[in-house]
Amino acid sequence: MNHEDMLAVLKALSNETRLNILCWLREPDAMNENLPNVIKEEFPGGVCVGSIQEKSGLTQSVISSYLASMQKAGLLESRRYGQWTYYRRNEEAIAAFLENFAAGLRAKKQ
Repeated sequence: MNHEDMLAVLKALSNETRLNILCWLREPDAMNENLPNVIKEEFPGGVCVGSIQEKSGLTQSVISSYLASMQKAGLLESRRYGQWTYYRRNEEAIAAFLENFAAGLRAKKQ
């Protein structure tokens, strides 16, 4: 992960609601009451934008912009099914960010 990618992730996480969304998506089952089976099978861990919006209490347009910035930073993946869009955490990218961030901190100490 390069320096620009690291900055994009940090910028995305600098907003409390965006950070909360990433935390909420750690437990997608708690947000999915009636998730269609096709979503469970084809996009496990996906949560509908409407569920995220409802939990946040913010408008759909604000949440959509937050999700788009988080996806652009690589933190989220999305899949569209009909008129609905589902998001889930990109665990590989999150792990890479955490590893690079920790390495950067260790290097600063030396």
